[in-house]
Amino acid sequence: MLQVDHVSFAYDKKPVLDDINLKVAKGEHVAIIGESGCGKSTLLKIIYGLLHIKVGEVYWDENQVLGPLYNLVPGEPYMKYLAQDFDLMPFTTVYENVSEHLSVLEPDFLKERTAELLQMIEMTEFSKTKVKNLSGGQQQRVALARVLAQRPDVLLLDEPFSHIDNFRKNSLRRNLFAFLKNKGITVLTATHDHNDMLPFADRVVVLKDTKIIAKDTPKNLFEHPKDLYIASLFGEANKIPINIVKTYADTKRRIIVYAHEFKVSEKSGLEVTVKGSYYMGGHYMIVGTYEEQNIYFNHHTAIEEGKEVFLNIALEVINQRLNI
Repeated sequence: MLQVDHVSFAYDKKPVLDDINLKVAKGEHVAIIGESGCGKSTLLKIIYGLLHIKVGEVYWDENQVLGPLYNLVPGEPYMKYLAQDFDLMPFTTVYENVSEHLSVLEPDFLKERTAELLQMIEMTEFSKTKVKNLSGGQQQRVALARVLAQRPDVLLLDEPFSHIDNFRKNSLRRNLFAFLKNKGITVLTATHDHNDMLPFADRVVVLKDTKIIAKDTPKNLFEHPKDLYIASLFGEANKIPINIVKTYADTKRRIIVYAHEFKVSEKSGLEVTVKGSYYMGGHYMIVGTYEEQNIYFNHHTAIEEGKEVFLNIALEVINQRLNI
């Protein structure tokens, strides 16, 4: 088990993390999400031992993770950390980068293992290409295979798909997280993209203002967000008084509604004035205003600017949010 106990950290006296507690079981995939600057990358660096902490401790089973003051080469041998900056050998081939840390005394295993990893990152056809001739996204994929070649117990991923185009990103996510789950590798993924964790993470940790403000399954966090900040990490969201949408409701409680949960109505509901329509492929994102507040909702067609429309929400969505 990976255990983070009461960890606090600051850069130049500016607090970044405060009293962070986290337990991650072996083989579990935990995603860490939050706005830029909330401390996601810092937490991964602390867990790996790249940063010295004065308050708190980190353990993998009985082994305490020691920082750069104790290790000549920072980092723990049973962990691997994939940062946004790649540590590759630019003048050698993709194959050589991936196989570098495998034993040459076991040539059959080396070839089999390297081939498996190249297939997983969809780079088999580039095996003889020098890394310096690859795109940024291809280099990121090679860096991923390189850290996996060493069979870590714990893998720390910091925005692992940030340089990879959407055409390749979806299949790579499926390949990678299925591979890691099959191998029983414990994974922590710091990400700003909900597509990295909604289908794949076992649990999600939400960071804000130096604190962990939520821990839950992706499904529960998405369906029952306790505040607008958490909901906004999954997409456009709104916070509205429930009695404005459902006039029969006897409460002024405000609930969170995602853009896709609104339905345009002809006669009643939340009355908004349309400000603009944005084509999103399968739908339009519409921005409207209600009492000087922006309201975001989806619709199958664009709506004329200045037009007034009514928005409604399904009863099951209301009941789901009222039970939070």
